[in-house]
Amino acid sequence: MQLTTMRRIDIHCHPNTAEWFNAINPYVEALRTYWHRPWAPLSEQQVIDELRKADVQVLMVAFDTETVTGCPPCSNDYVAGLRDRHPDVVLNAWASVDPWKGKDAITEAEHAVSDLGLIGFHFHPICGGFSVDDPRLRPLFEKINELGVPVLIDVGTTGMGAGTPGGLGRRLKMSRPMPALDDLAADFPQLKIIAAHPGWPWTDEVLMICLHKGNVFWETSGWGPEYFPESLRRDIPRRLKDKIMFGSDYPSLTHKRLFEGWSKLGYSAEVMDRVFHSNAERILSLELARRA
Repeated sequence: MQLTTMRRIDIHCHPNTAEWFNAINPYVEALRTYWHRPWAPLSEQQVIDELRKADVQVLMVAFDTETVTGCPPCSNDYVAGLRDRHPDVVLNAWASVDPWKGKDAITEAEHAVSDLGLIGFHFHPICGGFSVDDPRLRPLFEKINELGVPVLIDVGTTGMGAGTPGGLGRRLKMSRPMPALDDLAADFPQLKIIAAHPGWPWTDEVLMICLHKGNVFWETSGWGPEYFPESLRRDIPRRLKDKIMFGSDYPSLTHKRLFEGWSKLGYSAEVMDRVFHSNAERILSLELARRA
């Protein structure tokens, strides 16, 4: 199926610059092995040129796990700057706050939305060492709910620390969808929650939550479409057709590879239209961003 004339929105894209590499420094060597790629930072202009060549518009992802790693964040101000400098490519960005920073995290959350206008918040429970249903995080989610913005939460396994002794101390249980994601969705029914990645090995748990909770959606970043678990692949054109969105996890996977993979799945033009842009436009109000 031909996808080149269709608007393509990538809702999960990392900056791939030195600022981002500094934030994920403990995991870089493991990621090189996991993805069989050099994994070296590019200049900002090189990243933008790659994305523009791929004919994709993106939501960048900030990263802050400073309490766990001691690394400086890839900050919210930085990703907001990427958006402001390259509005044709970067539609907006997901803020990141380190939940263990307590009141400072709440203050930063207000800054990210009220001052910077970022679209919402990304959480990496494995790297951050938390579960989103931890009662200690409730004040932060209450603030995010009050701000009226969505959250993007990683589910399933990760390449961060993969293959190293002890996985660099990271615990995979933090990203298990049940009960954490389900509890968060039940406790905050007005909060839009997007599950990031196919969620393996708990893909069916994500599917169950998406079908039960009207405020939970899903994006497929970090996996080649040829490796999607069967239940996800089967339900994309069926029960998930209004819930699913495209994400890349760039630079983990190239857009060329992902678009070629999607084109081989045999979905109709209507389904691909939903996956690649119309669901994101509706769920995240990105249609307004295009017209602005």
